[in-house]
Amino acid sequence: MKKIQFADQKQEFNKRPSKIGRRSLSRSISQSSTDSYSSAASYTDSSDDETSPRDKQQKNSKGSSDFCIKNIKQADFGRREIEIAEQEMPALMALRKRAQGEKPLAGAKVVGCTHITAQTAVLMETLSALGAQCRWAACNIYSTQNEVAAALAEGGFSVFAWKGESEDDFWWCIDRCVNVEGWQPNMILDDGGDLTHWIYKKYPNMFKKIKGIVEESVTGVHRLYQLSKAGKLCVPAMNVNDSVTKQKFDNLYCCRESILDGLKRTTDVMFGGKQVVVCGYGEVGKGCCAALKAMGSIVYVTEIDPICALQACMDGFRLVKLSEVIRQVDIVITCTGNKNVVVREYLDRMKNGCIVCNMGHSNTEIDVASLRTPELTWERVRSQVDHVIWPDGKRIVLLAEVRHPLILSSVTTLTLLSPQALALIELYNAPEGRYKQDVYLLPKKMGKATSSSGAWWVERLPTCDVSFQMSTWRACTCPRSTRTSRSSPRSRPSTWV
Repeated sequence: MKKIQFADQKQEFNKRPSKIGRRSLSRSISQSSTDSYSSAASYTDSSDDETSPRDKQQKNSKGSSDFCIKNIKQADFGRREIEIAEQEMPALMALRKRAQGEKPLAGAKVVGCTHITAQTAVLMETLSALGAQCRWAACNIYSTQNEVAAALAEGGFSVFAWKGESEDDFWWCIDRCVNVEGWQPNMILDDGGDLTHWIYKKYPNMFKKIKGIVEESVTGVHRLYQLSKAGKLCVPAMNVNDSVTKQKFDNLYCCRESILDGLKRTTDVMFGGKQVVVCGYGEVGKGCCAALKAMGSIVYVTEIDPICALQACMDGFRLVKLSEVIRQVDIVITCTGNKNVVVREYLDRMKNGCIVCNMGHSNTEIDVASLRTPELTWERVRSQVDHVIWPDGKRIVLLAEVRHPLILSSVTTLTLLSPQALALIELYNAPEGRYKQDVYLLPKKMGKATSSSGAWWVERLPTCDVSFQMSTWRACTCPRSTRTSRSSPRSRPSTWV
């Protein structure tokens, strides 16, 4: 049995560096102007002082200081973004309207670690409307929208996140969510597994009161399966990542849009005629390839799975080995979920000006650590863009230090956040014994969120000018059993789905 290994932070959260030292560390990692990484223009002013939020004393209008964000004064701007996001999220808004009277999450204490954007803010406020108490941290040091975090803090949420956190800040924020006097979580909503790992490592006794974990990323689900195989998973966990809506919509359609947006924002590159290699042809890879092909790029694909490889060929892409094209491509994109896909050997052979980025959750797919050597020079060009310069003058363009520059679009919110809310309701209200200490796939029926009035995505179809035979859909998507895998229970899901 393979030993479970988690990447520990280099510095314990409680060994806080000095004010100058932490500021230097944060600058070296992000050097971020404080622009929010959102799909709309940010109201955040890059002229904000560089004082760490950890050194600021801030209170909202109600006098509460149980949060740590960049600037509480940006709350009004964040509230406008949240209101705009609500218009594109009919599923969560319908769930909020339908269930807030009965409060299916009354008594739930949810600790979350996700991207903090206008869309996830709608999720948090929906959970609150359904009766839950929430404490939240960011799963990515670059993706937090500062003005949205301010709006949440003003609304009474305990949020600990800002754009451009250092690694030490990242773990400190998670600890502030978990380690609080008089409050103990009983549900976990995670993106990447870092929150779950931190509780296992620092506060394992908390799992005595935790009813379940909801995880939405490939990386986090893999870590849960590792724990399960080792017999160390002591609560039920719901795998939202492999739900039908996440796979078919978020991983494909959201990434199809966000890959272009992320590259344009960071490099302003023209795609027509560029040679691009996409490592991995899963749903994320399919979305990236389709977008780049439509923009006129010459797209190569690397893949180890024979089915996905055949799909790439059938879709008209040339299947290659990375070693065959690494010298000639202009852009390298990884979306495999594995580690060391692009090693130092390949980085050395890349052409001058090659752009390197990652669309996965973890930054292990590209061996960035091998680039931190004395003979190579790092040059920060702009927020989330670094040039790594070789002694002969060759340079590659590294985006977000190969953490994914993915944004949450309305497509993501339609397909991902609603199943997360439903999974929390299901695990929290499930009778004792329904779910064992294992990882469960989100039942297909729950993924489609069927109810007496139809599925959540049916509500969305009128905005797309689409109609179809409802009775036919009901006949095709109501199987005799809700069992979707050997880990799924035979009992029916909660009435909320």
